[in-house]
Amino acid sequence: MTESSENTGEYDSLQTIEGRFDTLSRFGVSSGPQLPSRLHRLSALPWFQCWEGQLRTEKKSKHTIRAYTVAARDFSTTSLPNEEVIDWDSIQQISVSEFFSRANPNFGRVDAWLNNIGELRPSTINARIAAVSHLLKWFGYSVPEWVQRPTRRKSLPRPLGRSEVIKLRTAAMRVEDPLAHPIVTTILDTGLRISELCNLDVDDIDYDDLSALVIGGKGEKDRTVLFTNATTEALEAWIPIRRMRANLFDDSDSDRALFLSSRGRRINPRSIQKMIDRLADEADIPRSRLSPHTLRHTFATGLLERGADLVTIQRLLGHASIATTRVYLEISDQTLREIYHRAQNLPEITEFEVDSAILEEIETEMEEPPVLQND
Repeated sequence: MTESSENTGEYDSLQTIEGRFDTLSRFGVSSGPQLPSRLHRLSALPWFQCWEGQLRTEKKSKHTIRAYTVAARDFSTTSLPNEEVIDWDSIQQISVSEFFSRANPNFGRVDAWLNNIGELRPSTINARIAAVSHLLKWFGYSVPEWVQRPTRRKSLPRPLGRSEVIKLRTAAMRVEDPLAHPIVTTILDTGLRISELCNLDVDDIDYDDLSALVIGGKGEKDRTVLFTNATTEALEAWIPIRRMRANLFDDSDSDRALFLSSRGRRINPRSIQKMIDRLADEADIPRSRLSPHTLRHTFATGLLERGADLVTIQRLLGHASIATTRVYLEISDQTLREIYHRAQNLPEITEFEVDSAILEEIETEMEEPPVLQND
């Protein structure tokens, strides 16, 4: 073999080793894992743009992408000792290949990041770990076994009782906010998620059919929800006010939106939560008992009590799995048992266990949309 061919063979061998281990020390010891081959063609592109595109490809909802972005921002901007602090705007522009090294879970960034979020609620920590786990797996890393999700002791919201629903509906009609009555009535009659309610357009409502088309619900799935004559009356009373507000802000999105704020913009989840808090005070219901998702639970358990089957409720709620819908049946049964035990002066019963994946799906609907620092 010639010297040239020997050098070529040595080069090929080195290429193979570098392909497996990314970089080598002078003694041939690996310093990190290899960038997955599926990411090679993206290696020079900004990592965040590519990862965000992956989330959209997976049909993640806008709310989920926003929550994942917050987690990725906090993780990626976490600096290690003696490391330069880099802001989020700069971090987003780092290439896939460069961020691949930065995200290596063996370098301590995951540990430092977990320490920073340790004071958050368990459900929030779990959601952020899920987001960063997705990011690490996209880069080809395995989530370290020592990353343990905290135990979630947060109970699911109990549905409102009949008297509480009456007090809430009365308060919604009594307050000055013209949005209160149509929004409370719509959620109680349809079980819409708060994000779906905000995204409703005028053209989505079919008054003759007593139904509404939900476009791009959770998981980007469209579905039809049904409502009652009471909903129709509440919406028809709202429309004249909506027309006046639509003239306050010249925007194509506002022209389409069903529910507009006092400034003429499409209503957002945070504004609805604040309105619900005011209604709780007006109705003399503890704020901890009342949220948009509580109304969704009340809708579901009300259907159960009136004899609706789980498959029907699943379709109306837009659940991907009937196992999630079944939780409402367990909640209803749990509430009944608690009332019985209190009446009989029996010891409190333990709370039923819910599969972690199902609990996470329900809790993500309950989480308030996070706000990015650049907003």
